Amino acid sequence: MAVYVDDAVMAWRGQRWAHLMADTLEELHAFAARLGIPRRAFQDKTSGAHYDVTSELRLRAIELGAEPISRHADRAKVRAVIAVAKAQGRGLAP
Repeated sequence: MAVYVDDAVMAWRGQRWAHLMADTLEELHAFAARLGIPRRAFQDKTSGAHYDVTSELRLRAIELGAEPISRHADRAKVRAVIAVAKAQGRGLAP
């Protein structure tokens, strides 16, 4: 099982943000807690279950073992991770 953080570092509210996703919701929530992200920040959407993380937290997530995935270099991997996140957001996956 794995936790992933993408490189979709988008500007919002004066910061740059990426997405933290995982193979299971249990892993996702546990990893977010390790990063100090409150559960209320969880985004359980049909677009994909995830936590938004700042660029600084993205780097910390990688230090803690999250697998960085690139929407530019790892397209197949990113599609697979997003497909799982979407299923999770619809309540169709663990």
